[in-house]
Amino acid sequence: MPSAPLSPTDRTTATRGRHRMVDDRAALHALLDEALVAHLGLVVGSGAEAHPLVLPTAYAADPGGPDDGGSLYLHGSVAAGWLAPVLAGEVCVTITVLDGLVAARSGFHHSMNYRSAVVVGRPRLVDDETERARALDLVVDQVVPGRSATLRPHTRKELAATVVLALPLAEASLKVRGGGPVDDEADVEAGVWGGHVPLRLVAGEPVADADARDVAVPSDVAARATALGAR
Repeated sequence: MPSAPLSPTDRTTATRGRHRMVDDRAALHALLDEALVAHLGLVVGSGAEAHPLVLPTAYAADPGGPDDGGSLYLHGSVAAGWLAPVLAGEVCVTITVLDGLVAARSGFHHSMNYRSAVVVGRPRLVDDETERARALDLVVDQVVPGRSATLRPHTRKELAATVVLALPLAEASLKVRGGGPVDDEADVEAGVWGGHVPLRLVAGEPVADADARDVAVPSDVAARATALGAR
């Protein structure tokens, strides 16, 4: 059964490079499953003191979550200064995987290959204890799949110190660029080299903490390193 298409609004529709937009919710889910860092954009302060702020953060996505279109989970400290502004209005979250550097035959056409999602909406505070604990487990598993099942449960103190937000995935868009440069014909005929340099995230071998040097690397961490190309 095909995945439901994305339905970008005016806020999530590209004004340039529309041919790179991907109207496929399954492709959005695949990107969210692969990437590791989200950037949360919001406005803090008020009046003349208002200013934009963009924060990198770990995240997790649950396509079957309770929010419209699924749930994008973000977490932070209950004492974070950005918490009140986030809950008071709408935010923008971007998630990008860089796939290559595009070396064109002119500076104008140099570019990058990427997969990039934009999610816009009003987040909600996750106050249900079961959902909050599950969301935090999903954030852990986004970093190392399967890791949360090997750890002790979250303590009440940890849960009390941590805030979890859920952003609906309904208002989202996805853009993808791949391949080589799109050069002017005259530049191609001039014989200058053009092409692209593929990029990928590569892990090193797991490094044990000083207190764990006599403990074998767990299978979840070893599998994650192997999946990311560790030799």
